[in-house]
Amino acid sequence: MARQHARTLWYDRPKYVFMEFCVEDSTDVHVLIEDHRIVFRLHCLLSCKNADGVELYNEIEFYAKVNSKDSQDKRSGRSITCFVRKWKEKVAWPRLTKEDIKPVWLSVDFDNWRDWEGDEEVELAQVEHYAELLKKVNTKRPPPGMDDLDAPEYGCIR
Repeated sequence: MARQHARTLWYDRPKYVFMEFCVEDSTDVHVLIEDHRIVFRLHCLLSCKNADGVELYNEIEFYAKVNSKDSQDKRSGRSITCFVRKWKEKVAWPRLTKEDIKPVWLSVDFDNWRDWEGDEEVELAQVEHYAELLKKVNTKRPPPGMDDLDAPEYGCIR
């Protein structure tokens, strides 16, 4: 039986790392999430599109430890998505793998990627800026003078 890797997308969030194994019409799927790795295996006899006796197999050693007991996978008609809970929350992962090598079948999911590091500081700065603007607006000042405005020439009474 031939063995190939499933195309895999991933993105990082403060509490979870999300992975999507892109496999259509899969039935015989096995996902094993451990504290330091994930194993994805799928036998494609007649269950996957364009596959004849192919086994899809991905094994990833994680960048950091995860909480395997609080992690799960969800299957849809187009993919298998894994929600992997980080052991240390709010720590950004620069990559998914332990080794600093990027396999050709692994890509960042830029549609879902968000640079969340520092979001709290940015949000706090925005709130402070907004509060300062409200403070300026709420400060009672005399209305602006209109003496320097010219009266329109079409008959406005001064």
